[in-house]
Amino acid sequence: MNGAPVTVIGLGPMGQAMTSAYDSPVPTDHYFTAQPASDDERRVRTVRLAGRDVDVEVAAGVFSPGGLDKGTAVLLDRVPEPPSSGHLLDLGCGWGPIALTLALEAPAATVWAVDVNERALDLVRRNAERLGLPNVRAVLPDDVPDDVAFAACWSNPPIRVGKDALHALLTRWLPRLADGGAAWLVVQKNLGSDSLARWITETLDLPVEREASSKGFRVLRVGR
Repeated sequence: MNGAPVTVIGLGPMGQAMTSAYDSPVPTDHYFTAQPASDDERRVRTVRLAGRDVDVEVAAGVFSPGGLDKGTAVLLDRVPEPPSSGHLLDLGCGWGPIALTLALEAPAATVWAVDVNERALDLVRRNAERLGLPNVRAVLPDDVPDDVAFAACWSNPPIRVGKDALHALLTRWLPRLADGGAAWLVVQKNLGSDSLARWITETLDLPVEREASSKGFRVLRVGR
């Protein structure tokens, strides 16, 4: 992506898309970094997840290297308890705040932390081990078995990759919700949360509810 619109199937922005309301010329190295962080690059931060303070590792080249970002914090404050079992999805996991929360709250479930950023996946694995969470699977998109259906998906999706890439991402994963499952998405209102909700309803034929608004973000619930 060199300033021109491109379509990326899956989670994988390789740079920067520039289309419609979701666009903004921002650095995108945190969307795709091939190499895990070195010891010198990793930093330990204390964040609050699932009602407790925990130490996690973060690094440059991964979204929100300073700790818990505002949008994810809004999402985690508004979502209900996750299903206690089954398969749960964190789509675009970064260093893992959503996946780790899911695993802490649903230890009997299998949590899939999915990203194209190898550095992010390495951090999720390290953080899951640090917190004693063997139920976390940090994987590339193509490594999720085709027959897995998700009881829930929680995601702070990469809106700034561009409309086409974002739509491809959601088209791939939202239909994989199990019957009765729900996806909870947090999107900045000024980056097109309402138009995205309409697109999901009209294109994917999935019902969308605007569950909450806080600090400039909208929390959307997508049903199945």
